[in-house]
Amino acid sequence: MQKLIFISTIFLCFSVSVFATENDYAVSKIPPALLEKASAIKRYEYVEYEIKDIGSATYYYRRAVTILNENGDKHAGWAEGYDKFSKITYIEATLYDVDGQKLRVLKQSDIGDYSNSGDASLADDNRLKRHNFYYKVYPYTVEYIVEISRNELLFMPSWVPVEDEEYAVEKSVFRIKCPSDYKIRYKCYQTDEPIITNESKKKVYSWSIKNYGSIPDEFASPPWQKITPTVIVGATDFKIGDYKGNMNDWLGFGKFVYSLKKDKDKLPPDITAAVHNIADKIPDTRKKIEALYTYMQQNTRYISIQLGIGGWQPFDAAYVAQKKYGDCKALTNYMYALLKEAGIRSVYTLIKAGDFARYMHEEFPAQQFNHVILSVPMEKDTLWLECTDQTLQAGYLSSFTCNRFALMVEQDGGYLVRTPSYTSKDNQQVRKIDASIDEAGKLKADVTTNYSGTQQDDLFSLINSKTKKEQLEVLKKVIDLPNYDISSFDYNPLKTIIPSIIEKISLVAENYAQVSGKRIFVQPNLLSKSRFRPKEGERQFDLDLQADFRDIDTVQINIPPGYTIEAMPQLTSIKNKFGEYIVNFKVDGTKIVFTRFYEKRSGQFPKSDYPELVKMYNDVYKADRGKLVLVKKEG
Repeated sequence: MQKLIFISTIFLCFSVSVFATENDYAVSKIPPALLEKASAIKRYEYVEYEIKDIGSATYYYRRAVTILNENGDKHAGWAEGYDKFSKITYIEATLYDVDGQKLRVLKQSDIGDYSNSGDASLADDNRLKRHNFYYKVYPYTVEYIVEISRNELLFMPSWVPVEDEEYAVEKSVFRIKCPSDYKIRYKCYQTDEPIITNESKKKVYSWSIKNYGSIPDEFASPPWQKITPTVIVGATDFKIGDYKGNMNDWLGFGKFVYSLKKDKDKLPPDITAAVHNIADKIPDTRKKIEALYTYMQQNTRYISIQLGIGGWQPFDAAYVAQKKYGDCKALTNYMYALLKEAGIRSVYTLIKAGDFARYMHEEFPAQQFNHVILSVPMEKDTLWLECTDQTLQAGYLSSFTCNRFALMVEQDGGYLVRTPSYTSKDNQQVRKIDASIDEAGKLKADVTTNYSGTQQDDLFSLINSKTKKEQLEVLKKVIDLPNYDISSFDYNPLKTIIPSIIEKISLVAENYAQVSGKRIFVQPNLLSKSRFRPKEGERQFDLDLQADFRDIDTVQINIPPGYTIEAMPQLTSIKNKFGEYIVNFKVDGTKIVFTRFYEKRSGQFPKSDYPELVKMYNDVYKADRGKLVLVKKEG
């Protein structure tokens, strides 16, 4: 052990002495141009990933960041994960003041060590070390020097020197070292090809940037790698544990993943009997799948178990059958086994899950996934199953995994496919309100709303995870009315092809309408007012709009006896490449009738379109707040 520590220290000293800057982190040394619109500045970064063989590597980095204000504090800390295939062998940290004078150094007792899988984890090999000086006298600088030994090449570091908006870079260097006969794969975005050299019988690939200004925080910016320097790196041949693989292409990577799950689909006799008891009675294949999926949901629950091959290998189906729990890999493999027993083919499928995680490098085979789902190829389409959710209906993926690439893992390899995308017709909010106001401005309203597709996702989660009391607390936070009370509310989920939820609310709002003398000012759009308006001005990047939705509102308000309409907003109609918006006000006897249609479309648009988008948002914002004036009739 002492010999290993000595060798590690020698490596660090060599790296620091050869590649270090002058270690002068005085803020006065920062080029003035980098300070513009920046909250943090990376003063110096040196990253080196050295591949020893197909199953081991050393990852070293030294990073110093100057924090200019409170917005930059999120970049002041350090966190690094480790597991049975990686070990943090060295860490050093120093805090500097505005003049670059050393204030404090890291104490090993200050490093926190936590599970890296969250509260839902039963057992895991994934751990996280974390540290922060929690300094608040701006500006200040933190420096971290870290070395990690890795016993696998499945996961390789990417180089993303510009880590956030309002984040400038003074200098960053990225190097990959590998044996001369080992082939490294890489892809560059917004940066030059590497400088390739030879060093001690090893090939070295180097990238660097200097004095890179901060990037503005712009609404609907493209994926990060499309607007900043980024390099992603992937192995060819690799080894992790007792498993070998090759990721030259998706076929090869898929074969490796398949090897991890091979022969893990054996079910105990009682479960095979249950499968046949359910499936043999149902002639329709889709209904058979849905019935087995419901059985799986009712008899298992999700618990993260990040053990084994980097948390990548599923537990046996028999284990899930006995324990009645599992993680995404285990539950998906279990559902695969249930369908296999029923004579139905399904495919274990990797995906990058998350509401805002739709982008991946589809042309670059590598480990880019964080979740597993099941795909069931049918005669005319594919049925998708999210096996970690006990309430989600078969065939619906939600915003968590829809509209993105996924890797179907077959015995002969991996195949990239796209999961279903849901259009504005699928993602609807259709609302009808019957209301009345009295002479004091008091509003009474009965609200019926049908949410469908991704517009019902959050509500679906709410009603399946919270008590009635907790649901009411959330509901009160999202309704934007002054001084109101909810008399009653109810939810009715509908398991249609695109799931929907009918919400019914009865409420009373005191002083909703403004009373001034003989006039009452009423805003008919009670619950669907837009809240967002993007910043005006010059834009640096193109637009990447991801939301597809449609809102349809009909509001009828009975006006108090003896009042007539004195003033009413005009029709507002907008139709362009971003969507459509129509708002109209009319009077029907003693009723105000307000109708609203708002459709937003996703897509990529040039930055020259930004003024038109801003105008649309502003016009919608204004029209949503249109008011009518009621006046009391004379006599």
